[in-house]
Amino acid sequence: MSASANFPFLLGLAAFLFSIGALGVLVRRNPIVVFMCIELMLNAVNIVFVSYGRFLNNEEGQIFAFMVIVVAAAEVVVGLALITQVFRIGRDLDVDDLDEMSQ
Repeated sequence: MSASANFPFLLGLAAFLFSIGALGVLVRRNPIVVFMCIELMLNAVNIVFVSYGRFLNNEEGQIFAFMVIVVAAAEVVVGLALITQVFRIGRDLDVDDLDEMSQ
C-alpha cells in the first residue's frame, strides 16, 4: 500500500489513541496511570508526525517524533521521581491531593 492509502487510517488511529489517553487523564486518579495516559497521547502525536512526514515525502516528521520521544523520556524521569518521593513520605497517591508539594 502506498503512503497516501494508509494516511487516513493512521490519522484515525492517532485520534483514537489520543482520545483514550485524554479520557484516561481526565478520569483516572492514580498518578502512574495518568503518566501512562500522557505517554499514550504523546505516542498518538508521534504517529501523526511520522504519517505526515511519510505523506509529504520528507523526514521532518520523524525528526519531530524523535524530539517528542526525548521530551517524553525526560517527563517520565521527573514524574516518576516525584511519585517515588511522595510514596516514600507516606502520602496518598491521589492526583487531586497532590496539587501541593508541601507535607
